[in-house]
Amino acid sequence: MARKSYLFTSESVSEGHPDKVCDRISDEVVDLFYRESLAANLDPWAIRAACETMATTQRVIIAGEYSNTAPSVTVQMIQEIARKAIRDIGYEQEGFHWANANIEVLLHGQSADIAAGVDAKQPTNKEEGAGDQGIMFGYACSETPVLMPAPIYYSHRILADLAAARKSGKGEAAKLGPDSKSQVTVRYENGKPVGVTPIVVSHQHIVKDLSSKQVRDIVEPYVRNALPQGWITNDTVWHINPTGAFYIGGPDGDCGLTGRKIIVDTYGGAAPHGGGAFSGKDPTKVDRSAAYASRYLAKNVVASGLAERCTIQLSYAIGVARPLSIYVDTHGTGKVDEAAIEAAIPKVMDLTPRGIRSHLELNKPVYARTAAYGHFGREPDKDGGFSWEKTDVAEKLKAAIA
Repeated sequence: MARKSYLFTSESVSEGHPDKVCDRISDEVVDLFYRESLAANLDPWAIRAACETMATTQRVIIAGEYSNTAPSVTVQMIQEIARKAIRDIGYEQEGFHWANANIEVLLHGQSADIAAGVDAKQPTNKEEGAGDQGIMFGYACSETPVLMPAPIYYSHRILADLAAARKSGKGEAAKLGPDSKSQVTVRYENGKPVGVTPIVVSHQHIVKDLSSKQVRDIVEPYVRNALPQGWITNDTVWHINPTGAFYIGGPDGDCGLTGRKIIVDTYGGAAPHGGGAFSGKDPTKVDRSAAYASRYLAKNVVASGLAERCTIQLSYAIGVARPLSIYVDTHGTGKVDEAAIEAAIPKVMDLTPRGIRSHLELNKPVYARTAAYGHFGREPDKDGGFSWEKTDVAEKLKAAIA
């Protein structure tokens, strides 16, 4: 039986965290390939990209593979989009500056062996296969309006609000830098989130001699505004810049790499993660697209009223189109048997890589916006971004079970 009263903690990191800078650049490269290829009327279904980024003091290295992308994409264009991303995040410090960083591009053509396993070109591969083997998880719960776990949802919201205030250039928030982390411990009673105990925010500041108290004075109003009314009490413990000064931040303070914040990207530890990172990958990589599909399906299960909590696992083999398994767990909150939901899922969505890309319309330059503040729990965009957050098959799922 699930526990009813407990504490659970999740963390988030801002767009200026070194790893998130790298995620952003990697996804900007994927978007560039789609944008230029679509402009050149090339087939978006054929685009392949796998981009990894490392960033350190005044240095960015972009490596990986690609194929079937527009020949108009040059090294100079990739360097330029990386600089624009760094500038948008806000780095203009001595040790990491968008205009002065040395940006090296080491992208090369995709392996023909990998391409053969994915593309539907040979007699043994009638359908587009998965880009790799692996397991992917999706999760949804009724704790928040966007059907996400409360600890990660509010950890993201705190930092997103602070980033917006910082970038506005107005007020005391203009003294803050791009690099920050949050951590929220939520208190649950009878299975429902009711308050926060410790709150942790570590935030870079560009004014050199700010004390922890001065940073708290800037940060606290945004934290209070981000959290539900009544969740912060006199018993709430605050840890704001607990080590003191946080002046040197970003890749100058700590080397960044693409794909190191996968729990921040998903559910904050409240649900499993299959292991694969998202950023820098085109949607033939099921690490990304099937994780989006499993979140989409889990969210629709909860939105339909079939359960209050839902975890879905999908598994794939490289070069094989159909998922090897579908697993559903409603954690004792389901209104119907999990096996019935498992049987209904393939009736409402084709879970081949091509089916997922088609259903969620993933062949678009919509990935850079996912690189910070979570891939899930966001509002769907009019241009197709965050399409996996829609709840448009909730009624179909119920009908398929009935």
